[in-house]
Amino acid sequence: MKRWINIKPSKPLAIALGVIPFFLLMILYQVGSEARKAENPQDKLLPSVSQFQSAIDRLAFTPSKRTGEYVFWQDTTSSLKRLLTGVACAAFIGLMLGLITGAIPLIGANLNPVITAISLIPPMAVLPLLFIVFGLGELSKVMLIIIGITPFLIRDLYQRTQDIPQEQLVKAQTLGANSFQLITRVLLPQVLPRLMDALRLSLGTAWLFLIAAEAIAATDGLGYRIFLVRRYLSMDIILPYVAWITFLAFVLDWLLVKTSQKMFPWYHAAK
Repeated sequence: MKRWINIKPSKPLAIALGVIPFFLLMILYQVGSEARKAENPQDKLLPSVSQFQSAIDRLAFTPSKRTGEYVFWQDTTSSLKRLLTGVACAAFIGLMLGLITGAIPLIGANLNPVITAISLIPPMAVLPLLFIVFGLGELSKVMLIIIGITPFLIRDLYQRTQDIPQEQLVKAQTLGANSFQLITRVLLPQVLPRLMDALRLSLGTAWLFLIAAEAIAATDGLGYRIFLVRRYLSMDIILPYVAWITFLAFVLDWLLVKTSQKMFPWYHAAK
């Protein structure tokens, strides 16, 4: 007797099962949109497909009369630049501090309390302070992302470093390895793939802080555009932008997975 818990779908079936919910959501949305339009042709809450197409064509494929730029792609470029800059800086800081605090007990005892305290501060609470200190330019938006996800990365990599078997460190020391060699040749190669996992988990949070910063103080960006048109209930713009953000987040997550598999095949083979 086969149990549900032991049945694993083939790859084509798994893809089909994953796609079905999206089709169901699209059908449900279409039915809801038609029902609201039948009741009120001027309804803005659930725009029709033609309204989506018109909005996308206006923003993505028609240059702005004021600036001559394609608004949709300009917003995408600005947001991705801020996001990738912030995530890259956070990854570097998180790797360095997480590795060092996990590898050297004296440094860990010194820095862990303050890192823990900082991680408990809601980043959105210090957003006004960031605007005061760093101004309303790009730096404050990037800093919000860094402050938002770096403590998580540090604490995660610290724990991952601590989880590495002590036997490996003992064997390396018996072979004459010094502290620098232990960190760079034993710990670092094993922590790097775990950094990729931590980045995947923190991407959603990074997007949240990016959208929040752009909504408050920006002149372009995906978050800026969403909050700019919300006052007009322009769901024909908001919903495509939300879908585009979701797609970009999925692509970034997929790229991290593929990069990790390419760089650290031994780590994924062990899984």
